[in-house]
Amino acid sequence: MEDKKVKISIAHLYPKLLNLYGDYGNIIVLKKRCQWRGIEVEFDEINIGDKITDHDLYFIGGGQDKQQEDVAKELLTHKSELITQRDDGAVFLGICGGYQLFGHYYQPHDKDKLQGVSLIDAYTVAGKNRFIGNVTVETDFLLPNTLVGFENHSGLTFLEGDTKPLGTTVIGNGNNGQDGSEGARYKNVFGTYLHGSLLPKNPHFADYLITLALEKRYRQKVELPPLDDTFEYLAHKSVVEKAY
Repeated sequence: MEDKKVKISIAHLYPKLLNLYGDYGNIIVLKKRCQWRGIEVEFDEINIGDKITDHDLYFIGGGQDKQQEDVAKELLTHKSELITQRDDGAVFLGICGGYQLFGHYYQPHDKDKLQGVSLIDAYTVAGKNRFIGNVTVETDFLLPNTLVGFENHSGLTFLEGDTKPLGTTVIGNGNNGQDGSEGARYKNVFGTYLHGSLLPKNPHFADYLITLALEKRYRQKVELPPLDDTFEYLAHKSVVEKAY
């Protein structure tokens, strides 16, 4: 990139409502891995009532059903803008409850259906059992090819159409405990049930998201300079194929 002052803009959606299990750690990782490379970070915290403007990368975390209800109503008012951003190449990462709202809907046991924003072709229904434990996922687009994290959800998510899984579960239940899939990806939209936080133990995925976001902004291929991730990969490898 010829721009001497490389920038990236990151938006954290509704952190006051959706921020379970250390989800804010994902924002810290994205910021620090940019700053360590001299990439300027423009950061926006977007809460209920705020306008959503153009960003390179959007993050949304997880929460309980009540918080999801409030966020679902708010997200619907921004649906067309978010879809426009998706189709322009913006990067989205949704964790657990936020991931569910990226789909068409989430159906709780005894409450009205929560409409999602349809960034991905998926839907979620409440299951009878809760999935709790470590997860190892094999992917076909990352090196190393594993992702690790911790799941804690009862929602069962099913993918349709052109939306593909983030990967295949080696350990854990993933999307629904039935088809071996975990997470979702469509265009530059990614969803997953992996908490813990996700990105500190998966620096290669964090860099993949940053790269896509920079390519969206500058409309050209980007290669990030490497960082010393010795400790990060020690943390990653310590959890690979480790059952809860």
